[in-house]
Amino acid sequence: MKIAFVLTQSLDSPSGLGRYAPLAQELVRLGHQVTVLALHYAWEQLSPKRFVEQGVQVVYAGQMHVRKEGPRKSYYGPGRLLLVSLAATARLARALAQTDADVIHVCKPQPFNVLAARLARRGRPVYYDCDDYEAETNRFGGRWQKRIVQYFEDGIVGDARALTVNTHFTADRYAALGFPAGRIHHIPNGVARERFAAPVEPAALEALRGRLGLAPDAPVVLYVGTLGLLSHPVDLLLQAFQQVQRALPEARLLLVGGGEDYDAVRVMAAELGIGGQTIFAGRVPPEQIPAYLSLATVTVDPVHDDAIARARSPLKVLESLAMGVPAVTGDVGDRRELLGDGAAGVLVPAGEASALAEGLLSLLCDRGLHQQKVAAALAQREHYYWDKLVGRFAAAYESS
Repeated sequence: MKIAFVLTQSLDSPSGLGRYAPLAQELVRLGHQVTVLALHYAWEQLSPKRFVEQGVQVVYAGQMHVRKEGPRKSYYGPGRLLLVSLAATARLARALAQTDADVIHVCKPQPFNVLAARLARRGRPVYYDCDDYEAETNRFGGRWQKRIVQYFEDGIVGDARALTVNTHFTADRYAALGFPAGRIHHIPNGVARERFAAPVEPAALEALRGRLGLAPDAPVVLYVGTLGLLSHPVDLLLQAFQQVQRALPEARLLLVGGGEDYDAVRVMAAELGIGGQTIFAGRVPPEQIPAYLSLATVTVDPVHDDAIARARSPLKVLESLAMGVPAVTGDVGDRRELLGDGAAGVLVPAGEASALAEGLLSLLCDRGLHQQKVAAALAQREHYYWDKLVGRFAAAYESS
């Protein structure tokens, strides 16, 4: 089968790394031909814009609705955003029309790719993959923008052959909108086995520790993800780590990632008195993530109990499992299931800094408990490799 993925992000985004790139590669290994049509945050400077990676044809068709430079992300003003959006939609539609794909799979349904698929479908079946609640997760310049995104995100129930979703919350949401439950396929996010297969060389690990200024015996709390407070409450983590610091002064907080609130988070850390114990690594290449995880005593996924958290299958938790590092997160959505009912980490009440701090300290201070969680994480990761999950995804085509 020839499959075209239509994506509004780049493949080095969290959704790209945790879902679409490894999924496309595994579908190729099953014998399918896969083309990924995507947008990029620095499209004008990107070269090449077309290439083949592990058997997947990748085409970056146009500019994303955001820009990224170093650890920072910025948004276009309303007028410029409209022009960028129209151009992106037209370029995606043109690129899709030029493919001979048998099926179209729209990834992260937003106006750009939903419209592109409708313009270029030519009778081909259209599937939709939902890995977030787009109308809640994205930052908008006005309520009208949110309404437009919500209209397209909810409107896919009218023309989808089937839906693939990564959380039970999203499956239930679309069923409530009237989409037949039998054509909704739940497939969580996962990790590519080969990305985490090779152990990190001790010399490289020590060099990284030195560059970051980490003492050899310092307990490390690691956060890998977006520094955007709307959908990733890193402020909650900072408040929790302030309490961890009081009990365990030698602990360090390592933040890997960037976003629109990168500078604001740095200011918060300083105001809380933990600026000297918080390390901002910025964005790092995906191939370096295993090394950073190898430095961690524990990872953390701070969340509130809201629709954003319930609709997300967090890549940071799954990558942590892949490296055998226990995670601490709020007991929201599918997180209990991801952590094997809590065996592979610690689940705490969401949105409570004190509870998050207690969860972190339980693993930082109890070596026996930590080792139990490490063993459970190594066992739990076997459920979330894409070479196992891909069959469930391919079944969406076969059963519809």
